[in-house]
Amino acid sequence: MKSVRKALREGELEKDTYDRLVCGDCEKPLKTENDPNEIKTVRICPDCAAEWKEIR
Repeated sequence: MKSVRKALREGELEKDTYDRLVCGDCEKPLKTENDPNEIKTVRICPDCAAEWKEIR
């Protein structure tokens, strides 16, 4: 699982006009999955189910 920052640099993720993260392939906004016991947040594409981690 790649980090959000690395995926943005490589072009896998993009930001829309409202600075929301968007999947580069599907062009859909990412969903967020927060686990209160974890230090990271998992960002998931609803269409292709790709996952990226984001440190809180």
